[in-house]
Amino acid sequence: MKKMRKVAIYGKGGIGKSTTTQNTVAGLAEMGRKVMVVGCDPKADSTRLLLGGLAQKSVLDTLRDEGENVELEDIRKRGFGDTWNVESGGPEPGVGCAGRGIITSINMLESLGAYHESEDLDYAFYDVLGDVVCGGFAMPIRDGKAEEIYIVCSGEMMAMYAANNICKGIMKYAQSGTVRLGGLICNSRKVDNEKEMIEQLAKQIGTQMIYFVPRDNMVQRAEINRKTVIEFDPKAEQADHYRNLAKAIDTNEMFVIPKPLEIEALEKLLMDFGLMEAC
Repeated sequence: MKKMRKVAIYGKGGIGKSTTTQNTVAGLAEMGRKVMVVGCDPKADSTRLLLGGLAQKSVLDTLRDEGENVELEDIRKRGFGDTWNVESGGPEPGVGCAGRGIITSINMLESLGAYHESEDLDYAFYDVLGDVVCGGFAMPIRDGKAEEIYIVCSGEMMAMYAANNICKGIMKYAQSGTVRLGGLICNSRKVDNEKEMIEQLAKQIGTQMIYFVPRDNMVQRAEINRKTVIEFDPKAEQADHYRNLAKAIDTNEMFVIPKPLEIEALEKLLMDFGLMEAC
């Protein structure tokens, strides 16, 4: 039986993790890969584009409404390219810990056989809220649910700080487990020298920039139509970029324990590349 690859996507809030994940998964599905996406965000918006905008009922909402008598089909839906889609959900606003939703959801998927029943699954993707300080959000890497981590970032200062901080969490759990960093995905914000800066950040951390996704309004147009770019306009140049990112992940063999930078080194990197244009 082939081994299912367990991938988690992390990154600063608002950096485009969910959009990047869903468009990449669409690329993998188009290649014939069988993928399950597990949204690990209380907003429950990690699978919307794959489901054509359908508001998926989350695992926690289902549990609240129906108690413990839940079937697998109650919490997962078929989406674009025969993907399976699940949303963990979260507590009611202002009440409880959102990280618990991730723990509850993954445990329930396991107990209901979501990973074992479909032995043809090639990938499980976890789209994770970016704060690895909380144990719940770190669960996919802490408990070995995810073994490959990709960090979505940009050349913006706070996105790079967040990427470096996430590497600290990966390093912590990698010492005693199988989790490894597969690379940085640069979701471009058109920052000066952005590609070169993220390539250098990756090099200093000990990883790779696995792909540079250019900024294109086609992504927004597809989202307004509640679709991935590949489904909305398969001939668009941006669709090819997501296909290429999917191929890069599918063929990736570089998995490392990252070496996060000290804050002074990270700020020097920002200064060096930020000043290049002025010089």
